[in-house]
Amino acid sequence: MRSLKRFRLITFDVTNTLLQFRTSPGKQYGEIGALFGARCDNNDLAKNYKANWYKMNRDYPNFGRDSSSSTTTPKMEWQQWWRKLIAGTFAESGSGISDEKLDNFTNHLLELYKTTICWQPCNGSIELLNFLSKDIKSINSDLQLGVIANFDPRLDVLLKNTKIDRYLDFALNSYDADVEKPQKEIFDKAIKKSGLANLQPDECLHIGDGPTTDYLGAKEAGWHSALIHERSYPYLVKKYGEDINRNHIYPSLYDFHKKLSDDQVVW
Repeated sequence: MRSLKRFRLITFDVTNTLLQFRTSPGKQYGEIGALFGARCDNNDLAKNYKANWYKMNRDYPNFGRDSSSSTTTPKMEWQQWWRKLIAGTFAESGSGISDEKLDNFTNHLLELYKTTICWQPCNGSIELLNFLSKDIKSINSDLQLGVIANFDPRLDVLLKNTKIDRYLDFALNSYDADVEKPQKEIFDKAIKKSGLANLQPDECLHIGDGPTTDYLGAKEAGWHSALIHERSYPYLVKKYGEDINRNHIYPSLYDFHKKLSDDQVVW
């Protein structure tokens, strides 16, 4: 607990940090697709979802928000972004969805992924949030808790539906912020959004599962950071470089919480 006294702001990533999918998007898409007459192999859907996710992020960054920077690529609304990803995923899996069905299908999925039907807490997330919002705030009333996520504007509703919002002071999604992690600007915007007077980057801690987007992005913004990742330290250093501190890698928020409670974390 002593190691947290230096922080006035602690933020989290969402996907695979606070919340995780109950089942893979491939399987979930397959079940809903069948209701709309689009029957595909779930393994094909999983593979093509992943391929289309990377393609869409490359061609239309930040759920289409950044597309306006190109003179040849018009800005895309985030709903259109998902519509295009869903259409590509099913078409490449051998069962294209007609235009007349695609809008309803997309809207159904977008609504579904705001709910606990698709999401559940990660191991230890609720316990850690409860610990920070009650125990730590009782001795550090200046502390704020927030979320910084590369996410579309559904984030607030998702956090409310999963009851994560009750522990938070604010949530920042990349689409509305008009900037994604790991860019420094989104961490600067989180400092501003906290409303804490004279808050400095070295008084902030960010926790997430992305070695680049979360851990290194926060460090490069002058923050402290913790990486929630199951891969070994040698693997992470080989892939992401020497800036990763082996003492700040934890397999889950449960493990991070335990180390904090035992005063075994040093920043």
